[in-house]
Amino acid sequence: MQSAFKRIGLVGRSKQSGLREVVHELLALLEQRQVEVVLEDRLGELVDDSSHPLASCDEIGQSVDLVIVVGGDGSLLSAARTLAKYDTPVLGVNRGRLGFLTDIMPDEVCSQVPAVLDGQYEREQRFLLDARVYRGGKVVGHADALNDVVVNSGTSAQMIEFELYINDSFVYRQRADGLIVSTPTGSTAYSLSGGGPIMHPTLDAVVLVPMFPHALSSRPIVVEGNSQIRIDILARNRIHPPVTCDGQVNMTARPGDSVHICKKGHRLTLLHPLGHSFYASCRDKLRWGDALVN
Repeated sequence: MQSAFKRIGLVGRSKQSGLREVVHELLALLEQRQVEVVLEDRLGELVDDSSHPLASCDEIGQSVDLVIVVGGDGSLLSAARTLAKYDTPVLGVNRGRLGFLTDIMPDEVCSQVPAVLDGQYEREQRFLLDARVYRGGKVVGHADALNDVVVNSGTSAQMIEFELYINDSFVYRQRADGLIVSTPTGSTAYSLSGGGPIMHPTLDAVVLVPMFPHALSSRPIVVEGNSQIRIDILARNRIHPPVTCDGQVNMTARPGDSVHICKKGHRLTLLHPLGHSFYASCRDKLRWGDALVN
């Protein structure tokens, strides 16, 4: 059957264990279906045949019908921040650990990927966050996040003191190790470890999770997805708190800075094999229902 996708990009981290085998398997499958393939330049060293063009992730996003990300959720997070603005659909093949986003396992490549290429898939959209650090009214740092934006105390043993505003309404002043601002996609990641709720990925909401707050009454807050979130780093802080997006992109704030976070205008389009279930993923990845003692 002729593929619904004519030009496909393969993206991943070349140093990841077991990646070579999966990439070669995908290339053989795609070549058999006469699909044009573009490899991310980082994957070039894994392929001896130079017949496939190499390009950056950004260039791939502008020129293909589908991107297959091979790796763990970290690989997909990195690619997502680049690809979302082009509305290029993304399919994940898992070579990592949990794999909430990369849900096709290596032993399923030969069965699941052809089905997706034939148009048998479920489409899902996830929103991203836009994070900006303001200093003296000017933007000094800007990054996107699919999972979360984290303002934290970094390697310092000190707490940071900040004020939280939502839609310009004062919420609270807090002393804590930091604050996690998470999308529904990120609710099964760092936010979950910090005591935040699990949210269905299609919810239009953002959760704010304090990190070790110096207040027993401080709890996670779920707000509407279009909320304008502002975190003011009080001037009396003695540390420069890092602002981290998806645990991969780092900016540094200073005392007196403000961190502004809001939903981005574009979304990531994820493709899943037919029958995909978020709750089944939670059961599998988080081991829901497993016996505590065998």
